[in-house]
Amino acid sequence: MLKIELSNLQFHSFHGIHEEEKKTGGDFNVDAVVFFEPEIIPVRHLHETIDYSLLYEIIKRRMEKPTKLLETLATEIAQQILLTDNKIQEVSVKIKKLNAPIPFFNGEVSAEYNLKR
Repeated sequence: MLKIELSNLQFHSFHGIHEEEKKTGGDFNVDAVVFFEPEIIPVRHLHETIDYSLLYEIIKRRMEKPTKLLETLATEIAQQILLTDNKIQEVSVKIKKLNAPIPFFNGEVSAEYNLKR
């Protein structure tokens, strides 16, 4: 199995259930991991692998669409990625909300979804 990983992608987006989050937005980090079995080893050409710039565009477009729950974002992004290429066998997407609107909370919250073909 070969693994393609996009780590610590940073977005300012308007996700959340609170009105303030919808108005001012918040900061999010996204990690995505894709596993696939290459037909040819070693991989030498883009068509033999998974184009990580395409994966980034999928994530970026979805992060631009306001959504109430991180769980919705993680599952939808993983599903979209899996559909992009039949070579993909497994996808993991983790979305972290930095500065969650919880009184006296110091940390981050996240939702992660793993999907296998």
